[in-house]
Amino acid sequence: MSDVRVLAPAKINLTLEVLGKRADGYHDLASIMVAVDLADEVTLSQGDGVALECDVPGLSGPDNLALVAAERLRNQTGTSAGVNITLAKNIPEAAGLGGGSSDAAAVLIGLNRLWNLGMSAEDLTPIAVELGSDVPFFLYGGTAMVQGRGEIVRPLPAADIKHALVLSPDIHVDAKTATLFGLLGPGVPTRGALTRKLEARIRGEGDVPPQFLYNRFDDVSDEAYPALSEYKEALAAMGATEIHLCGAGPSMFTLVDRREVGTTLELLLKHRYGWRSHLVSPTTPVQWPS
Repeated sequence: MSDVRVLAPAKINLTLEVLGKRADGYHDLASIMVAVDLADEVTLSQGDGVALECDVPGLSGPDNLALVAAERLRNQTGTSAGVNITLAKNIPEAAGLGGGSSDAAAVLIGLNRLWNLGMSAEDLTPIAVELGSDVPFFLYGGTAMVQGRGEIVRPLPAADIKHALVLSPDIHVDAKTATLFGLLGPGVPTRGALTRKLEARIRGEGDVPPQFLYNRFDDVSDEAYPALSEYKEALAAMGATEIHLCGAGPSMFTLVDRREVGTTLELLLKHRYGWRSHLVSPTTPVQWPS
């Protein structure tokens, strides 16, 4: 087979609720995720072993999830085939947008084709969940309800979202996800209710009322990222009324109905402040053979 090219989309979380800590140390979550068209590019070609080349220095090492995904799939299927992975990064790193997880899922999807494995998304989910909590979602893409530690994915009709403006601050926190979970404390204020309500709304009418948007990490974002207030204030000054973290951040998003408005905001953030911003739109679900 010739080379296989797969786009690895970023995601935003319309909701993200933390329901409690599990016996295995992970947390049970409830989230509505939407894949968007800011994407890394993954190219797979036949090789003798498993190798990765990335255009970002330092990301071609053995810990890259794209490389780990290929090795895990090769070991679990027992195939003797190999692959050379070329990864072009467009999604900011460690930004809450799921870039590394999406790369891993793209490798699983692409290798399923390159190696003629004939596997389904359900077949690949056990491998995906071992790689990371967001990886199973990216096997499906589109809009989905995600539960458990990420292994339960329930595809939804497309949410009625036109565009989102994503702002990715240049802020780094060591052990980011563990730090934010540690700041939450024992309280569980919503128990998944908002996510279930929004799921029903999307299934019924498709619209996404602003009052349904929620991210549990919003409540501790200023403590986790003290510099984040500057970015929030800039977005608010431009007219954004609903600003929420993407995953555990530090990226934030606000929904935008009109492309020209979003483009203007994106350019202002880039040229006035020098900040990384992206106007994104939802993407369609992954197409699997029937």
